[in-house]
Amino acid sequence: MCGIIGYTGKKSAAKTLINGLHRLEYRGYDSSGMAVVYDGIISLSKKPGKLHVLTDELKRFPLEGNTGVGHVRWATHGVPNEINAHPHLDCKGQIAVVHNGIIENHQALKKRLIREGHKFTSDTDTEVIPHLIEKYYKGNLLEATRRATALLKGSYAICCLHSAEPSRIVGARCDSPLIIGVGEKENFLASDAPAILDHTKKVIFLSNLELAEISPEAINIIDYKGRKIYRKPAHIKWDISQAEKSGFKHFMLKEIFEQPEVIKNILKERLKGNRVHFEELAIKENLFRNIKNVVIVACGTAYHASLTGKYMMEELIRIPVWVDTSSEFRYRKPIVNKNTLTILISQSGETADTLHALREAKKEGAKTLAICNVLGSSIAREADGVIYTHAGPEIAVASTKAYTAQLTTLYLLTFYMGYLRRAISGTENARLLNELKKAARLSKLMLEGFKNSDNKIAKYARDFRKYYLKKHNKSTFLYLARNINYPNALEGALKLKEISYIAAEGYPAGEMKHGPIALIDENPWVVCVATKAKVYEKMLTNIQEVKARGGIIIAIVTKGDDRVVSQNINYIIEIPEIDDFFSPIVVVIPLQLLAYYVAREFGYDIDQPRNLAKSVTVE
Repeated sequence: MCGIIGYTGKKSAAKTLINGLHRLEYRGYDSSGMAVVYDGIISLSKKPGKLHVLTDELKRFPLEGNTGVGHVRWATHGVPNEINAHPHLDCKGQIAVVHNGIIENHQALKKRLIREGHKFTSDTDTEVIPHLIEKYYKGNLLEATRRATALLKGSYAICCLHSAEPSRIVGARCDSPLIIGVGEKENFLASDAPAILDHTKKVIFLSNLELAEISPEAINIIDYKGRKIYRKPAHIKWDISQAEKSGFKHFMLKEIFEQPEVIKNILKERLKGNRVHFEELAIKENLFRNIKNVVIVACGTAYHASLTGKYMMEELIRIPVWVDTSSEFRYRKPIVNKNTLTILISQSGETADTLHALREAKKEGAKTLAICNVLGSSIAREADGVIYTHAGPEIAVASTKAYTAQLTTLYLLTFYMGYLRRAISGTENARLLNELKKAARLSKLMLEGFKNSDNKIAKYARDFRKYYLKKHNKSTFLYLARNINYPNALEGALKLKEISYIAAEGYPAGEMKHGPIALIDENPWVVCVATKAKVYEKMLTNIQEVKARGGIIIAIVTKGDDRVVSQNINYIIEIPEIDDFFSPIVVVIPLQLLAYYVAREFGYDIDQPRNLAKSVTVE
């Protein structure tokens, strides 16, 4: 979950690295550091805290040199402090290593190295790597790294350099992402493309158990047996401006407002007339016709999108669908086989548990389909087929536009499968596509009403903060919804927890009387999704049950619904009238905005909430 970058060329390494680290800070931000080679010496600068602390340090004490490695950390082994911050050095201070991942056998390796005379200074698992490289170094950093990494168990992407080879950097990967940026008389290694897009859009994706050696003039890729590999660069389509705030105060707010355009672009990319088209899918149509059941596996926000996908597919295709969290799927014996389509959903395409779930499904003979956002990611490469969501870079840790992109893709996949299986007629297919296009237009129309930073939802958040402080920080949130919007109740609660640190739970409203109703007095605030739908009357009853016990209600309702308004609801958020089946795309937006404005009221770091990182590449 950390971010790493390496640079070698003619520019200032420190300036290039610090700019790249700013692009990677969403991957970790409890400490940072860099090492630069100059005049045969490795100079080191690392600091605990946010990246600006390191930036200020480098202004006071600049590092000279044209080759270096940098790191932003999300702590696993060892508390966030200067000693545990990366890079880590060998005994002689000649080798510097930055690492993303977890070395599971580091304790055994450390004991062995200590017996051999090596001295350790940190509490991290990473520090064994430079000492292993030191042990095997005989004038060739690539070969020493190959021998060292062969002993590692766990996951890693590393960049390392040696003071005796001042223009070379070596990288290696195992279950953690690492790419090569191909420049003009300069080259890069990085965890993710945003780190290097200021300099190049040509990238080479390293595969598992591969190493790379870069210099300003050359790139050399080998496998773990030392065999050379030749691979052409791919081209990144999106522009670095998409990873800028563009006048918004936070990336999260920008990405919320980008959602209508993301949906529009997906539809433009995927529709040819009234037919859904997945150019890169690489799975034959007959498979979709013949499968007997579908399993969708994901984590976090992607899991909530998966739950919505279950409603879509079972209603329209009439095929059994079950959804599982990736971390649970891989540790039991899932009942999947050659007649199962296993769909893996991950924004980054590198989520560790989802990647292992994919491998488990393949081992059992199931066909696998990845839905992800990042070109060339591990899950995309290892699945039998892939559908890219093309949402562009999502920088805020709390996912928003990736969620609606996943929902949109699941709608399209449902229509595609339904049409192939003759569960959806041509006429019905055209109607469904028109409704999906309408959802994109309505989401844009609704967001127009929230452009003012002092909008209705912002005012509700202000009222909540006053109430929360009055109650001595004891108030909580419940999110209630039914049917296809139940996953949105889970997603709304997750967003609030992620960025506001307020206890929140999402429930199917019908389950309220089976436990959660015991929590309702004047203390909880209850968000109720009560839009026009087949479960509308049931939701009105749930609202009355909450009111009767003194709960404070925020109701999301269909615009013009006087019946709900007449019930003296505390707070009302209106959405445009929309077909219930497509309402999740529109309903989630006020839930995202509510979480955003509550966090803003408390002055929290919205884009980089505590303890979280964007890409969960470790278990």
